Amino acid sequence: QPRLVESGGGAVQAGGSLRLSCAVSGRTLSGYCLGWFRQAPGKAREVVAAYYTSFRIPYYADAAKNRFTISHDNAKSTLHLQMNSLKPEDTAMYYCAARENTDHCLMGGYNNWGQGTQVTVSP
Repeated sequence: QPRLVESGGGAVQAGGSLRLSCAVSGRTLSGYCLGWFRQAPGKAREVVAAYYTSFRIPYYADAAKNRFTISHDNAKSTLHLQMNSLKPEDTAMYYCAARENTDHCLMGGYNNWGQGTQVTVSP
């Protein structure tokens, strides 16, 4: 099973940027979906963006479109999430996740998770 370790969270003001990273180790990721999820206090976890490794295709949830960019450095086996124009409603714990591509990458079913990294956006 792959092991995932997130980094890059922090506190920023609205309009600022952060870049999250997720180091993935433990297995070859060919044919995998890699995703970024977030969970705010009192709310359900939601997908933010996902990436299909075989065809290098990114997918975005509506909240992330035009502001966030997901990318995968295959050589370093690291998944990134560049977040621009951050809003207070982006405040959440952000998780990296992985699974085999058995369904669209924005769907659920992820079975490998990192420990999360906190993102806090102040007004």
